[in-house]
Amino acid sequence: MRLRGTMELWMKFTRLYTGSHGQSFFEDLEIPLLEAAIGRLSGPIATNPIFLGEIDDVNEVNWHNPPCPQYVIMLKGAMEIEIGDGTRRIFREGDIVLAEDTTGQGHITRAASTGKREYLVIPLA
Repeated sequence: MRLRGTMELWMKFTRLYTGSHGQSFFEDLEIPLLEAAIGRLSGPIATNPIFLGEIDDVNEVNWHNPPCPQYVIMLKGAMEIEIGDGTRRIFREGDIVLAEDTTGQGHITRAASTGKREYLVIPLA
């Protein structure tokens, strides 16, 4: 990949992480994008094999933790995530969540749309 120019844009995502008291928190972050031969790209991100998923018959997954730090990208539909203090956020098509709350209380995931929801899971290396 040949980079040219300087940082111009940022891609937003939400980090879900475990705080010091074992509860999960949201943090809004941005990844810098650099001009490249085709559009703009971030720097490389080391990952493990990816997974595609769909769900249409489960409306709630009670308190749980991801098995490893992973990006979850909504492809179709929407999901709501609730953390320990009761804060809820809805993530829609194209939204990116970095789920790093692998310990502690975890979070609740709920359907925030009707019908099938599709998502991409990218475990970090």
